[in-house]
Amino acid sequence: MKCGDHFLFPRDLEKDYPLAVRGEGVWVWDEEGNKYLDGCAGANVTAIGHGVAEVAEEMAVQAKTLAYPPPQHFLNRPSLELCELLLRMAPKGYSRVMLCSGGSEAMENAFKIARQYFVYSGQPSKYRLVSRWRGFNGNTLVADAVGGNTSRRSISTPMLMPVPHIVPAYCYRCLFGLVLSDCSTECAEDLEKMVIQEDPGYIAAFVAKTVVGAAAAALAPAPDYYRKIRRICDDHNILWIADEIMCGVGRTGTFFAAEQWDALPDIVVLVKGLSSGYAPLSAILLKEKVFHALRSTNSPYIGGHTYNAHPVTAGAGITVLQFMQKHDLFASVKEKGHHLFNGLQDIARDFPVIGDVRGKGLMAGLEFVRHRDTKEPFPSRESVARRVSDAAMAKGLIIYPVSEVLPGVEFNHVNVFPSDIPLEGSDIRMWADALIYQSKPVMNENYSRESVDVLVEMASMIRGSKAELRNKPWMGNSPKR
Repeated sequence: MKCGDHFLFPRDLEKDYPLAVRGEGVWVWDEEGNKYLDGCAGANVTAIGHGVAEVAEEMAVQAKTLAYPPPQHFLNRPSLELCELLLRMAPKGYSRVMLCSGGSEAMENAFKIARQYFVYSGQPSKYRLVSRWRGFNGNTLVADAVGGNTSRRSISTPMLMPVPHIVPAYCYRCLFGLVLSDCSTECAEDLEKMVIQEDPGYIAAFVAKTVVGAAAAALAPAPDYYRKIRRICDDHNILWIADEIMCGVGRTGTFFAAEQWDALPDIVVLVKGLSSGYAPLSAILLKEKVFHALRSTNSPYIGGHTYNAHPVTAGAGITVLQFMQKHDLFASVKEKGHHLFNGLQDIARDFPVIGDVRGKGLMAGLEFVRHRDTKEPFPSRESVARRVSDAAMAKGLIIYPVSEVLPGVEFNHVNVFPSDIPLEGSDIRMWADALIYQSKPVMNENYSRESVDVLVEMASMIRGSKAELRNKPWMGNSPKR
């Protein structure tokens, strides 16, 4: 549907969108009966897949029982139970949870908590945030200011508060000219240089996505990175706020992605996998020292939103987490990720247009380059990631394109985020096999339209020829055409 055919304000005012009408497992159908394989779990949202009956049933029961108690007067049981479950699943040391409705809202509250922590601790001079380039932390103005995605920030720049940014932890394009085998995590040390330059007496928090998703396609730092970040924050009395909107809730194989680096933040924001898209829900987990500063002074938290701790969305979150526990999904991510990355690495060896394969667990990213040896990005006029995504969508595969436009060039990435639903290793390999067909339209410098024809082979695969995938009950069944 085009913008003139309805009254919704869509994300892309020029795009002709299909109308989604049903989802089951990893499949989505439009109103014309076309079936799509969701190769990116929405936007890394639908962790347990579409159509899980117990989630919908729990939401319906709660909506009939109590849809909305005014939060200024009441607590509600589902919210309390969800907070307790989150703290049982999280590493030790976290003692309180704030429930919100989405990632941007949660990040804003995390910033406010950090500020109020220092005010109530008798250190009111500490108010500034430090962040990292090549990150995306939400769409509100403060989140935009903290974020490090140049193209997203550009139009709002006059309205943004000043936030210093350090270099990204971008091993493929290391700004210090190092390779991983010789890495000394100078990108982490850049935080200490920035803090000293800006005066640690004014710095309240360092904000970073543990694994960058939407802005840089599964960008994961070197092994020592976050241990060094933790030390720097401790040395300078700075809170570490981890944006785990995409990478939390088991997407890397542990409840917090930060656990993969043996380092724990002071404040952690979880969103997408928490409700698997069944309801708008986010959570902010606080270490005891952070909550204690507010509680011990009997100081009110200045913040809050109408739909904080909503019982229906909390019920969805509880049921999603219980589904994950029942199917032991976190434990199987390592094996699934092994199959996924093996497949993508095999493909990258055959096609020089793929410069980098990276990520953690079931978060993988491909970076397209014009020349692998030089890592030269494509000119912005080529719109490679978008063209690849559009070609894939036309043939029945949904992938998540990422483009960061700088003057004259465009860094092109594709996110590969399979759902956490009970999949076999061969099914995960099928993602890798199917996704690579999307890259073929950009495999030669002439970009011949004939090269798009190879997508037909991919389309036949995802529309039903993989019997072992199609016949699994959680994967859905192809509609009659």
